Amino acid sequence: MEWSILSAFAGSMLLIWLGLPVLLRAMGLHRRFAAPKRNLRGMRALVIATSHDTLGDTGKKTGVFASEMTAPYYTFLDAGMDVDVASIKGGVIPVEPMSVKWPLKSDHDDRFRNDNDLRRKVTAAKSVSEVDGARYNAVFLAGGWGAAFDFEQSPELGRLLLQAEDAGAVIGGVCHGPLGLLAARRGNGQPLVNGRALTAVTDKQVRELGITHTPRHPERDLRAAGARFESSIRFRDIFASHVTVDGRLVTGQNQNDGAETADRMMQVVLVAALREG
Repeated sequence: MEWSILSAFAGSMLLIWLGLPVLLRAMGLHRRFAAPKRNLRGMRALVIATSHDTLGDTGKKTGVFASEMTAPYYTFLDAGMDVDVASIKGGVIPVEPMSVKWPLKSDHDDRFRNDNDLRRKVTAAKSVSEVDGARYNAVFLAGGWGAAFDFEQSPELGRLLLQAEDAGAVIGGVCHGPLGLLAARRGNGQPLVNGRALTAVTDKQVRELGITHTPRHPERDLRAAGARFESSIRFRDIFASHVTVDGRLVTGQNQNDGAETADRMMQVVLVAALREG
């Protein structure tokens, strides 16, 4: 009898282990995006992540939300682009611990685990101060709570983004990543996002997750800088998806949108290349 109970319990736990990620995906988390085949060989992309690894004074570890780095990276890579990885300070990029664990990890994160090339790039990232933004066709700002502490606060990131903008690159990002756009200001102090349509993580999602003590909040602060903020709403915004394209600025609302945002960036790159050719 006891063995039957234990066996039933083990079976139930296995079903939960296998079924919860499927359920979360059905609800919208890490939604599958089938990127069309594209050929951008000879073009270059840069994925930028945070260097901040602690969630304020809580002592909890944080960093880049893994899929917000891995999904765009592999979307660019699979289209033939040469993809570099950078962070604010360089060196080891901290990864949000829960983002690479069951049930939140994505297929892109599983691929990352077995990819020695990307693992090398993530443990020895270039510093944004060493990078020339004008060398890239696409520059992607990965999110995660860490970005709230060091993206807008980095003048070197602002310089890199202005270089990319002036060179005609497509700039994009997801979740907290678009906070980096606030570091990019012209000589007159005008923020790059002023008057631009974009999206990022919502104030509603920040409240729902209960992490309201970070120094920057994307929706609040991007609106304050004059951005025309767009988003989608769900019963929990962690399951919402939204991608906004405004010229050469492409942004995604949260961790569900990394692959589509990167693909839409490549669309803009290809259209620009056809016009120039």
